[in-house]
Amino acid sequence: MTDAKYAPAPAEPPPSYETAAHAKPPPPSRLPLPLNLPLINSLRDRRVILASASPRRKQLLAQIGLTKLEIKPSTLPENLSKSLDPFDYVLQTATQKAMHVYSSELNNAELGEPAVVLAADTIVVSISGKVLEKPRSEADHIAMLKMLRNSGYHRVFTAVVAMAPLASAQHPGYAKESTVEETTVRFGRDISDEMLLAYVRTREGADKAGGYAIQGVGAILVERIEGSWDNVVGLPLRATLGLIEKVLDQSDEDEDEDEDEDEDQ
Repeated sequence: MTDAKYAPAPAEPPPSYETAAHAKPPPPSRLPLPLNLPLINSLRDRRVILASASPRRKQLLAQIGLTKLEIKPSTLPENLSKSLDPFDYVLQTATQKAMHVYSSELNNAELGEPAVVLAADTIVVSISGKVLEKPRSEADHIAMLKMLRNSGYHRVFTAVVAMAPLASAQHPGYAKESTVEETTVRFGRDISDEMLLAYVRTREGADKAGGYAIQGVGAILVERIEGSWDNVVGLPLRATLGLIEKVLDQSDEDEDEDEDEDEDQ
């Protein structure tokens, strides 16, 4: 007979998928000191817009010192055909987000034009080439994770697009740079169904394409990755910084040329 002193407390039922998908993320831990880089410092008091509601992307950018982000997610429907090549699908989706938010904020009478607009899109692609959505139910979630475990590996693509206005009216009026990063993720083949069920019931992966969070408890499912870790989280930071630097350099060069033309007149 089990001693009542050590009897396990009855577990609370996990929240529904609708509730879990809209739950607020836990507060971030104390951020490190920002990077003392000219690029980061130049953006301290300028409008940097993240065209995404993802708290994970916001936190990744905050970790390098971009803490004063304006969060303005695109409201365009993400309805591109899943028959597109994953590279094209994720890049077109991120580009649409960037263009939509950039266009809506360019003539902001109160705040002025943005210094840079960042947009990103992340997809998880099965070994058969299927783009995986967020799980719709517990049964769907379990089936998704079993498939990822049994298939051996899957791929995560993140497209990032950066846009900055040009001082001149030269067509198209903005600088735009983009990149698509790919990371291969392998789940452990020895992960038990019991572990998958236990993870599913944490609901951590309920609001994530592919059904898991590598930056959280979902790390226990991952045996190894090939590529950048933060790409799987949702934003490859090194590549993103490179894009920001490129569009701002183009914007600054355009402004210098515009000033030179004014002096020559």
